[in-house]
Amino acid sequence: MRIFVAGGTGFLGKAIIERLLGAGHAVTALARNPASLGPPAPNLRVLKGSPISPGPWQQEVASHQAVINLTGVNIFTRWTVDAKQRILESRVQSTRNIVAAIPSGASSQPTLINASASGVYGFCGDEEKPEDASPGNDFLAQVCQAWEAEANRASAKARVITIRIGIVLGKNGGALARMLPAFRLGVAGRLGSGRQWFPWIHLDDLTDALLFLLETPAISGPVNLSAPRPVQNATFTAILGRILRRPTLLAVPAWVIRLALGELGSVALEGCRMVPRALLAHGFQFRFAELEGALREILDRKE
Repeated sequence: MRIFVAGGTGFLGKAIIERLLGAGHAVTALARNPASLGPPAPNLRVLKGSPISPGPWQQEVASHQAVINLTGVNIFTRWTVDAKQRILESRVQSTRNIVAAIPSGASSQPTLINASASGVYGFCGDEEKPEDASPGNDFLAQVCQAWEAEANRASAKARVITIRIGIVLGKNGGALARMLPAFRLGVAGRLGSGRQWFPWIHLDDLTDALLFLLETPAISGPVNLSAPRPVQNATFTAILGRILRRPTLLAVPAWVIRLALGELGSVALEGCRMVPRALLAHGFQFRFAELEGALREILDRKE
């Protein structure tokens, strides 16, 4: 299969491209800085550009059977008015340009897999959130809804899947890399009450799931990409501390997190109990359904 990937230069995108190439697919990657994808690889073409702006790259989309759009500026910054606008526009505009590039009336329907996030559900307490759950109404939920709505404009000409991505755990990057220094120093602890849910997924399961979605034409619409057994923040903290053999007795008060992060702090303090009902219903098998096994594999720590 020929697959067009936009936004593939980060921790997640690079892993997805590597997995697609390993499965024998031909990949065209759109990148602002092609050198960031490393040395040339068989079956990989790299185009310079960004889907946030229209350009010659749009003509390439028609020759691909699938498009994966991961584009969006990092949300981990203080949410000023300008930052919020960039967060929203980078996602909506890139998706709009990609949808415009997908041709109508193709002999075989292409697939558009467009990123979204667990944040679409808002702050949901202990309530489980499968794909048919109601969305939230905070800023991040509104961004995700606008993002998905733009992708769904392609539904007349493509199979559209919006992947609601949880917190991705993997080696050499992502959320875990930001957490590990404090844990290794023994100064980590729960955030606020620690009762907020943590919808995690191992990077290998995420890339496997994307291949599964590409190869399962019966699936469309929203798909939660998270492990079947989310945990609360206090549980995550205790398990990671035990694996690293470091204390986790400290707690970061909620007011400190809100002071440091502003509105973004609410995302860390509230969480979401997202569950992957669509994947499980179609028979997807998780390699890492339990958090402790996932973390031990990533950190190469045995029992």
